Amino acid sequence: MDIRMTVNGEERSLDLDPRTSLLDALRDDLRLTGTKKGCDHGQCGACTVLVNGRRINSCLTLAAMHDGDEITTIEGLGAEDNLNELQAAFVECDGFQCGYCTPGQIMSATGMLNEAAEGMPSHVSADLNDGVDLSDAEIAERMSGNLCRCSAYPFIRKAISSVATKEAAE
Repeated sequence: MDIRMTVNGEERSLDLDPRTSLLDALRDDLRLTGTKKGCDHGQCGACTVLVNGRRINSCLTLAAMHDGDEITTIEGLGAEDNLNELQAAFVECDGFQCGYCTPGQIMSATGMLNEAAEGMPSHVSADLNDGVDLSDAEIAERMSGNLCRCSAYPFIRKAISSVATKEAAE
């Protein structure tokens, strides 16, 4: 099956088995190995990518469902010598231990910050209509779909909070 998608700003064309997950297409066919295969059941968040600006677990969706979509992986956010603000905050705040979950954490945090900027409430939001206060509890709730076996959660939340605070001040 022929599929066209824009991945990290580059138009890509793939000939895939229709049963291929988006995760497997990214890793195996496009060689974008920053997106990790953790549980392969949508429970850990290691495979989080952005599809048309929204975060999803790429292991739970077929690549064929994303014909024409814009996909952003961790490789599309920044480079080793030019980290984006969230990547730099993870380094500065020691928001990783082994690093396996870090790409998914950063991609989920990127999507979460976009959702918060759009005023989308979560289950712990105090007010459903009056913006979003990204408190520690709010960030924890919004990031609850991403697991870290090393338990770097306080540092992950600190990194996200530091970027959210900078964005709110701007």
